[in-house]
Amino acid sequence: MKIPHVLILIRFLLAPIILSMSYFGGDPSRIWLILLIFIGLISDILDGIIARKLKISSVQLRRLDSQVDLVFWLAVGLSCYILSSELLIPYQIGIWTVISLEIGCYLSSFLKFGKETCTHAFLSKIWGLLLFSTFISIIGFSYSGVLLPLTISWGIISQIDVILIVLILPKWQNDIPSFYHAYLIRKGIPFRKSKFLND
Repeated sequence: MKIPHVLILIRFLLAPIILSMSYFGGDPSRIWLILLIFIGLISDILDGIIARKLKISSVQLRRLDSQVDLVFWLAVGLSCYILSSELLIPYQIGIWTVISLEIGCYLSSFLKFGKETCTHAFLSKIWGLLLFSTFISIIGFSYSGVLLPLTISWGIISQIDVILIVLILPKWQNDIPSFYHAYLIRKGIPFRKSKFLND
């Protein structure tokens, strides 16, 4: 098993561990949860970098990375609810809107292409960092502040971007920066992808 696969596997295994610790460990587990979330984030950053260095980056690896990311962040989000539901309930409409749009991304992609999305879009990358910051704030400090509504708003925008990418693309592709770049692909106009999208 190559290093990038090991890093992805670590992130996948962290998901049930994080859920179990938050459910059974309660407040005393918060500091350990922060450590595990940091490990998950670092593994997510490194797997793409190492895959490129080893020249083993592939569509299959990118798809696996994308799906494990979803599992990992869902687990962290559920842990936030388990530990600090009172911070999330006031924003439940926004949270359910994001979840519904995420489901819409997958449904639209499966209906059109017969496989899941794997865009690794630029707005989604930023959303991932916002999710990380918000989850750390909630789990580590029981504080949502302006981060939670900002993250929800950005999540809605980024999910709409992904849905537009799916609707515009003539055929399934991975690593599409934005719906504008999907439009360029549809028109056959070449563009240069940033290495940032491959991390």
